[in-house]
Amino acid sequence: MGLYLAPPGGAVVLSIDEKTQIQALDRTQPVLSVAFAVSERRTADYIRHGTMNLFAALNVTTGEVLGECRPTRNGKDFLAFLKKALKPHAGKDIHVVLDNLSTHTTPEVKEWLAKNPHVHFHFTPVGPSWLHQIKIWFGILTRQSIRRGTFSSVNVLVKQIRDYINSWNTTAKPFTWTATAGEVLAKVRLVATNVKKLVNNNSN
Repeated sequence: MGLYLAPPGGAVVLSIDEKTQIQALDRTQPVLSVAFAVSERRTADYIRHGTMNLFAALNVTTGEVLGECRPTRNGKDFLAFLKKALKPHAGKDIHVVLDNLSTHTTPEVKEWLAKNPHVHFHFTPVGPSWLHQIKIWFGILTRQSIRRGTFSSVNVLVKQIRDYINSWNTTAKPFTWTATAGEVLAKVRLVATNVKKLVNNNSN
């Protein structure tokens, strides 16, 4: 929360993650758009042309996104993208918000991190993906560009994603983050208390 609400002076904060196994689905019939008194319609059947993995980094301060599509997702792919995402910010302290995917903590990644003390990893807790700003952006990408798309090949899907990122960056704005650490922890404690009461009631 502190990185979102009050980033360290002069430091760069990046939210980085992978959106895996994005499917290039080709509907057997074109999607029928919304018309007067008629909702959008699409066929239930489709042809699957393959999948692609999107690596993306959101600059928390500017809202700009750097993305790269790769056919595979492993520690080597992640480290290669991480270096690419950090390159424009050479010479600065960089804070990277990540989740707990195994690809983010491979021996190669740990070795590289030890050699680059200006880069600091911050891992979100297991479960609450809403704390990860790039996850929020993935949701926007899915709703606005992928879910209703018809893709005749993986290359068409990749182009769609690249075009969306380029369009996003022309008017990029940072997310307005309002939840403080204290507010979040208070809600966590309340939920924990309610769950404990529920368990106790069920055991009686």
